[in-house]
Amino acid sequence: MSSLVPAQQQLFQVERQIEFDGVEMGVLENGMPFLSESGLARMCGIDRKVLNRLASNWDDEKHKPRGRQIGQLLEVLNYFEPALFLRCEHNGSPTNAYTEPVCLALLEYYAFESDEPRPEAQRAFRTLARTSFRTFIYRAVGYTPEQKALDSWKHYHDRIDMTANSVPNGFFGVFQEIAVMIVPMIRSGVYVSDRVVPDISVGKAWSQYWESHGCTAKYGERTRYPHSYPDYYPQSKSNPQPSFAYPMNALGEFRNWLQSNYVATKFPTYILGQAKKGTIDSQTAKLTLSAFEVSQIELKK
Repeated sequence: MSSLVPAQQQLFQVERQIEFDGVEMGVLENGMPFLSESGLARMCGIDRKVLNRLASNWDDEKHKPRGRQIGQLLEVLNYFEPALFLRCEHNGSPTNAYTEPVCLALLEYYAFESDEPRPEAQRAFRTLARTSFRTFIYRAVGYTPEQKALDSWKHYHDRIDMTANSVPNGFFGVFQEIAVMIVPMIRSGVYVSDRVVPDISVGKAWSQYWESHGCTAKYGERTRYPHSYPDYYPQSKSNPQPSFAYPMNALGEFRNWLQSNYVATKFPTYILGQAKKGTIDSQTAKLTLSAFEVSQIELKK
């Protein structure tokens, strides 16, 4: 568990939501499983309004006896976020999504800690003790992470195809050169999409390096080329977009900079930022950093 869940002010999209055995649950677009407010209340054996009051007034409730007990359970699960739920949208309607640490803490409280332990919460807690929260919801909603991996490869390869013949001869583009980053990201479970591809982050950082280190004097002028996105990307509405292409004789310096500078210092910040926004979960962030041998970065708030 980790405190790295999506930032509370952000509105997230629900990829899939169902009712299973009378419990409403689903998966966010980033693959994060959740219970809806009514689903969690049903599992806990309480009225939805009780849960809504607790969560909506958490700033005050966490200082009361019940809230302090729940807060202690949340701390054990490394959850320190200011809110108990994430604001989401499903088919145009707002919904409150409760992620794994909050669900487990509330289930444990209503199963064993409250003045009136609920048998529904006890049954649910024991069910989840036999399988993981993620596995339980993935199976219930029929969600397959493998399909996300296939979609990631499609997003990546489609962009490669779009840019393959756009970069002028004698120059290289940043996107083609960051395959050494994107491939390990996909293999680590990062869902690479129109929202999560580090080429803009790399491009900005490399451009700053190029200017601050006098690379034009060393290698010659960079040029612009038309960079286009696949039509299913939101960015395609402004196709083509001018991007920098760099002299091919600077490729060695770029690759050295990418490994020793960007991956070592800026990439962890990018991945942690994506985890905080909720585009990837904390376990995937850890696996990704580990794949790049940046395991010394601690995933904390």
